[in-house]
Amino acid sequence: MSLESFQSLFHDKTKNKSYRTDSGKVHTIDWNVDGSRLASGSLDKSIVIFAYDGKGSMAKDRTYREHGEEINQLAWHPSIAHHVATASADRLVKIFDTRTDRSSTTIETKGENINLAWSPDGSTLAVGNKDDLITFIDVKTSKIIREEQFRYEVNEVSWDRTGNLFAMTTGHGSVVFFDAPGIQKEKDKPLEELHCLLAHTGNCICLEFDASGKYFAVGAADASASIWDVAQLACLTVLTRIEWAVRDLSFGCQSQLLALASEDPYIEIAKVDTGERVYALKCDAQTLAVAWHPKASVLAYIQDDDSGSVRLFGVLD
Repeated sequence: MSLESFQSLFHDKTKNKSYRTDSGKVHTIDWNVDGSRLASGSLDKSIVIFAYDGKGSMAKDRTYREHGEEINQLAWHPSIAHHVATASADRLVKIFDTRTDRSSTTIETKGENINLAWSPDGSTLAVGNKDDLITFIDVKTSKIIREEQFRYEVNEVSWDRTGNLFAMTTGHGSVVFFDAPGIQKEKDKPLEELHCLLAHTGNCICLEFDASGKYFAVGAADASASIWDVAQLACLTVLTRIEWAVRDLSFGCQSQLLALASEDPYIEIAKVDTGERVYALKCDAQTLAVAWHPKASVLAYIQDDDSGSVRLFGVLD
């Protein structure tokens, strides 16, 4: 779609809905692979699963309260629609089959977990903690297969869509890429660093690869977000309209749009290929997280407030 078509769509045909989790402040949200479920993780240790009807409305499906501390990040399995993994400050990683009432797997790690990512084939989980230790877990055996300790600040981690690159954002303003197949090999040796991109002048906070595998985006403390070509590792555009640190970002609408969560009183929605603004979604508070529905023009987001709510914005019936 053209810029004008997207602008017309979001100005004329969109609604905003709010759904209470009946939990404390929500920290993290994520859609499952087919968009039938949205999961949220909260400060009060709870995980809430919403069922999405495909028409713009959600209903609470299940609530889990198994962690002993706040949920800092959760992520759905890349291909199994009912498996979601959670990372908590209680040093535990859990995997839930959301068709059941309890977790199916629990793995104890060495620190307070703050981020989490699945490999594209769903065989491995990477978990980062506050001490900059990345723990790799074999999902089939529920065993830790590798630990990598870094001497600098590590923030978000992710595989690219091919599974050949493992990337992480750092406190030095860089994105570091490692040989991902090496995670399963030569476990007594450090991971092989392939590339180090100096992406921003401030701390690089968040990272996402788009569904097509062509792009990745980086959000930083220097009040900007950059969009990159994966094959060339070349920067395509930088979004600089916001005034505060970018906390989260999400590709949507067939990788044509990028949404930014920041401390600004709005969510910036930009066209990926040009960086032009499509829409500025006004918010009542700072935004903590954003997540585009994998198939629909619907954006889920959470604000830095105590309402315990998840909000949907987009083409909703």
